[in-house]
Amino acid sequence: MPYRALRLAVVMLAATATSVAAQSADATLDRAVAAWAKIRTARATFEQMLTNSLTGSTANARGEFQQQRPNKLSVRFTDPAGDRIVSDGASVWVYLPSSAPGQVIKRRATDATAMPIDVTGEFLQNPRAKYDVRPGGTGAVEGHAATALVLIPKAGREAPFTRATLWVDDDDALVRQFEVVEPSGITRRIRITSLDINVPVDRGAFTFTPPSGVRVVER
Repeated sequence: MPYRALRLAVVMLAATATSVAAQSADATLDRAVAAWAKIRTARATFEQMLTNSLTGSTANARGEFQQQRPNKLSVRFTDPAGDRIVSDGASVWVYLPSSAPGQVIKRRATDATAMPIDVTGEFLQNPRAKYDVRPGGTGAVEGHAATALVLIPKAGREAPFTRATLWVDDDDALVRQFEVVEPSGITRRIRITSLDINVPVDRGAFTFTPPSGVRVVER
């Protein structure tokens, strides 16, 4: 085969592969959005890894969360024990005595720079309007075969991250893991180690009272 014809064939094959991958990403995203739309409550355990690109340091944590859509969330860390993040529907409370003893940060629940109240809703609510979506390969999370999607916020769109990667379960289309790169340079990866959806939740978990002597910092 002449070189020019061979080069053309390679280009065409590459274009076809890109098109197929893009179609697969679109189908995976549609399935994930449909699965997320059916969730009303969730209980889960998770592992988190933070990586600081500036210092090269890493920090690991684990815990559990309860969620009641659309705007209530309770995250309790078991390691480091005592750390909490709570959304009561109006405010998001961030209490991390392991790293910031003596204070709790209070943000408006509508603050786009705060931790998303809906754990995966930040990614799956009108995603094509907010993000450019690209294929991210395949892998496995806690024994679940998964397809990865890469989300890049569109120009001018405010988001708490510059890039996100979701791993979507090939069977039930639930997000089993996600990773976000924050503007500060920190990469946060959260792996869901167990997940139950549409189950009873503890309504008292969605309230937070600052401990005595703790300073409340409003942002």
